Amino acid sequence: MKKGGQPHSGKTEQAEREAGGGILMGRLFGVPVYVAPSWFLVAALITWVFGGWLDHVLPGLGAARYLVSFFFAVAFYASVLVHELAHTVVALCFKLSVRRIQLQFFGGISEIEREAKSPGREFVLAFVGPLLSLVLSGAFYLGMRNVKPGTVPGVLLTGLMISNLIVAAFNLLPGLPLDGGRMLRAVVWKISGKPMAGTIAAAWTGRALAVAVLFGLPMLSYSGAISGTATISGADSLTDALLAAILAAIIWTGAGSSLRMARLRECLPELRARTLTRRAVPVSPDTPLAEALRRANEAGACALVVVDSGGNPTGLVRETAIATIPEHRRPWVAVSGLTQDLRPGMRVSVELAGEALLKSLRATPATEYLVVEPTGEIYGVLATTDVERAFLQAMRPRSVHR
Repeated sequence: MKKGGQPHSGKTEQAEREAGGGILMGRLFGVPVYVAPSWFLVAALITWVFGGWLDHVLPGLGAARYLVSFFFAVAFYASVLVHELAHTVVALCFKLSVRRIQLQFFGGISEIEREAKSPGREFVLAFVGPLLSLVLSGAFYLGMRNVKPGTVPGVLLTGLMISNLIVAAFNLLPGLPLDGGRMLRAVVWKISGKPMAGTIAAAWTGRALAVAVLFGLPMLSYSGAISGTATISGADSLTDALLAAILAAIIWTGAGSSLRMARLRECLPELRARTLTRRAVPVSPDTPLAEALRRANEAGACALVVVDSGGNPTGLVRETAIATIPEHRRPWVAVSGLTQDLRPGMRVSVELAGEALLKSLRATPATEYLVVEPTGEIYGVLATTDVERAFLQAMRPRSVHR
């Protein structure tokens, strides 16, 4: 289960929202379901490996074993989809938007756009996925008990029972980005009262888990070969090492990503239009630049807003344009030649903060924005450079310990 992202609206943003997810397979509960291109690689690998195993278990199948193997690969990922749907349904019940479900290289993700509001909800949201995998494993076990052993249905049900059990057990490991990591995060959050403390504990546990997987899986295979309980060739050793490296990389990067997203969510409330806005002075379009800067200096302002004869703002004097004018020419250059007209979306409310502020700025990219009071009065000018600087300052690791 993965969380993150920003809310979107409108046709253009909706198309942007669904881009890059892979092949759209449809919608379940209103949530788009994608299959990433990497899934086909894994499906081919599962088909090949499972087909080789079937050749020993059911030698009479012949080449048809690969058709059975491909069916197993599809059925396995259908089980993964059920796992992700469990997260999605609970998220929707908690009024949390779900951006999409994606089936990919190692399993799937449910992209939930906001955090759960309480540790209890976070725990339930994480636990339902492994729970559904355990339920599916039990259902396949009951089905296996009711078919004849050594048949295609019996082998398929056995494989699906074992694979869902593995999915549940793996996801219950207590480290981010796995579901068990989110459960650990919820527990630490509940005990400490701090969501960030839970994230730090679960993220570092996830990194420790990644190291354990990297070295543990190859060592298990090697120890099995040494003890005589398993036979392992050079190719098998390389495969185990490669699989361990891939799993470890996924867990390590996922844990790091979860930590960065938590830092981002923690620092977002610090981004407030009211505190980041530069004080501005109004000037008419024909005011010489030198005179406009003199007025700004006297008022302790750092920005210029161009207004019409009625005092209504019409544009912003660009800071970068001012820097290109030498001081000896500034008395002869009117601010109108350095002005960027106010476009729709370049007026932002002084009350905006956090995600709402960033969303407003992303909707209309510009270097400066006019900040206005709820009554419409000019409050000042917001420069994107100031927002970026404040964002980077807030994202420094020291903010984690606050």
